[in-house]
Formats: sequence, C-alpha cells, structure tokens
Amino acid sequence: MSVDRRFPRSVYGQGEEPDPRFSLANERTFLAWLRTALAMYAAAFALEALALPEATGWRIAAAAVFLALGTLSVVQAWIGWRATERSLRRSEPLPGLSTGAVLVIGVVIAAALVTIGLYA
Repeated sequence: MSVDRRFPRSVYGQGEEPDPRFSLANERTFLAWLRTALAMYAAAFALEALALPEATGWRIAAAAVFLALGTLSVVQAWIGWRATERSLRRSEPLPGLSTGAVLVIGVVIAAALVTIGLYA
C-alpha cells in the first residue's frame, strides 16, 4: 500500500480523489491568481520607473496599492486553491469568489491616485 505524501496534508488527507480534470482546473485558477499578482507587482514597479516628478506622493500611494493588491492575490491564490480542492475532495459545494471585488476596487483607486497626481 502506498502512502500519499502530497502537500498539504490538510487537503490531501481527507475525502476521495476527485476527477483529475477538476483538480487541474483548480490548479489553472491558482496559476491565474499568481499571474494577477505578478501584474500588480509589475504595475507598482512601472509606476516607480516612470518617476513622474510632480506626482511623487500620489505615485507612491498608487504603487503601494498595487503592491498590496499583488500580495492579496497571492494569498487568494493559496486560500482559494485550498478551499476549492477540499470541497472537491469532500463533494461539497464550491466556495464563492471572495476577493475579486476588492481587486477591482483597488485598481480603480490606484488609477484614481495616479490621475489625481497628474493633475494636482
């Protein structure tokens, strides 16, 4: 009998093995959240690379918002993957999207900060 050594044990140690297609779809969603995080980090670094001299405070604030959103995306990737994989293994309803609206609002705020900085 083989021992399942997959990580995290809190996910793989319970329930039944789901259809691989669903687990792979869950993994693709995890990777999409990581790509979103990279895009947020890239936006923050791009704002600093632009170095608009008259908008320093606003630009730094917008970059900080993008950094926070990138970190939130990484956390969402892990927590969302874990919750979905557990639900699949337990044959329970899938969890809903929890941070999508926060990301949209955050991007709008960051864009507003840059715009205000350009015209202030």
